Amino acid sequence: MAEDAKTLIEAAVRNFLAEVPALAPMKLVVGVDLRGRGDTQQFRVQLPEVDVSKDIAADARIRVDMRREFFNAMARDAKVPDWIEAFTYGQAKASGVEQYMRLIANVIEKQQERARTRKAHQ
Repeated sequence: MAEDAKTLIEAAVRNFLAEVPALAPMKLVVGVDLRGRGDTQQFRVQLPEVDVSKDIAADARIRVDMRREFFNAMARDAKVPDWIEAFTYGQAKASGVEQYMRLIANVIEKQQERARTRKAHQ
């Protein structure tokens, strides 16, 4: 099951970076905590090479926490607006260094604006 989680995390990160390519070169370590029935699985995601390992990620600058069932549903085909909604309404939580959090939020916001204007011109 942990291998499945690693694969899902890797797929989710790659899909996210494909939608927001400006974040792709960013060097960052993210800790992912997936809460299940009575336990928490912890993973370390190292960017930009998208290296996922089952680890506590003590050196993580950002930590993401969500329920395992919710993550499973989101990982395969959620788009950036779905992730924004999940963080807005508390299904997923992020904590960590404020500068990184703000930078990521700003880059995502700019990407969403560009995507909206592209649709408007077409």
